[in-house]
Amino acid sequence: MTDPTAREQLLKLLRQEALEFKEVTLSSGRRSNYYIDCRRVTLSAVGAYLTAQLVLEHLPPQTVEAIGGLTLGADPIVAAVAAISHLQGHPLQAFIVRKEAKGHGQQHLIEGPPLTPGARVAIIDDVATSGGSILKAIQAVRQQTDWQIIRVMCLVDRQEGAGELLAQAGYELSALFTGAQLTSMPD
Repeated sequence: MTDPTAREQLLKLLRQEALEFKEVTLSSGRRSNYYIDCRRVTLSAVGAYLTAQLVLEHLPPQTVEAIGGLTLGADPIVAAVAAISHLQGHPLQAFIVRKEAKGHGQQHLIEGPPLTPGARVAIIDDVATSGGSILKAIQAVRQQTDWQIIRVMCLVDRQEGAGELLAQAGYELSALFTGAQLTSMPD
């Protein structure tokens, strides 16, 4: 189990490095008075490490064989999770879902090492707002593979409809943090 302060450390990092209070249009098209750029944290050494530790706590050993999600938000997370899972003795593969199939080479929509037929996988994203990016990754995996999607996660759920959209598609969204936890003042 992760040191209890790992969660507090990651939350503090996200507040300090990823959270900006400003008017912005999100990828969902919605307007918001705050923006969360998790890549500022997940691409840092300590942020990648803490994120991977906490994600792995939500993926008990032997429950999934791989973790992936839509590029670009999921990329640093899945790479860190794969590396740390290897160090912990329960290696997970990582995969990346492109926004569209590559127009040359092997023209893959999903990149990563081959997985066994029926592989159990987790889908992850950095921030969930409407759930559209996560749903796009789910649809790609369902259309391109025979993998079983066991877990759907995000680092931060803004709680603006993603959970409901994914529930309609038959998936439960779990989040390490909520937007409210990030934007509230620390105790």
